[in-house]
Amino acid sequence: MIVAIDGPAGAGKSTVARAVAQALGIGYLDTGAMYRALTLVALRTGVPTGDGPALAELAREHPVHLENGPAGVRVIIRGDDVTTAIREADVTGAVSEVAAHPDVRHEMVARQRQVMERGDWVCDGRDIGSVVFPGAEVKVFLTASVDERARRRHAELVARGEVVDLRAIRDDVERRDHADSSRAASPLVVADGATVVDTTGIGIDAVVARIAGMAREVTA
Repeated sequence: MIVAIDGPAGAGKSTVARAVAQALGIGYLDTGAMYRALTLVALRTGVPTGDGPALAELAREHPVHLENGPAGVRVIIRGDDVTTAIREADVTGAVSEVAAHPDVRHEMVARQRQVMERGDWVCDGRDIGSVVFPGAEVKVFLTASVDERARRRHAELVARGEVVDLRAIRDDVERRDHADSSRAASPLVVADGATVVDTTGIGIDAVVARIAGMAREVTA
C-alpha cells in the first residue's frame, strides 16, 4: 500500500506523513529531503542551481540515502549526515528552483519508485499522487492558508534559534507556491482521486487520525 501525501510548502506534510507511517507501522519516504539534499550538495560544490543537466549528474554522483530510525529520518550523503543542514535557509531558498528541472525530477522519481516498489509506504512531496505513484491506494492533498503556513515555518525557525522575519517568510511561502505550481515538470496539483485536507486551525493528531483511518479503510 502507498499513502501519497502532496501539498504546498509549509503544509506540514513531513510531520504528518511521519506520524501516519508510525501509526500504521509502515515505512516513510521523505522526497522533499531528497531534493533538499541535492540542493545542499549543489550549493557546497558550486554547481549552479539553474543548470538542470549538471544537477542531475550531481544527483547520480551523490546518491541520497534516507534511514528511518527512532529519532526520525536521517539524510545521508556519502556517509555525511546532512539531516540538519538541509533545513537551513539557503537550502530552503534554492530548493524550488532545483526541483523544477525536468532532468532532476526524472532522476529523483526513478529513485523514489525504486524504493517504494516493494513494501508499504507513506510518502510526501509535490507530485507523489500525480506523477510518482498515480496508482497509490490513498491520496491526500494537504494544505493550509498562507498565513498559517508562514506562522508554522516561523515558529520552527525560532525554535532552532534563528532570527527571522515573519513577513519575509510569508513572502517566501508565496514565492515557493508560485514556483511549484507553475513549473513545467510535475507542477503541484491536486491529483485525481485525492482528498483535500485543510489543516488550518486543526491539530496534527486529528489530521493524522483522519489519514490513518483512510488507509485502514482501504486495507480492511
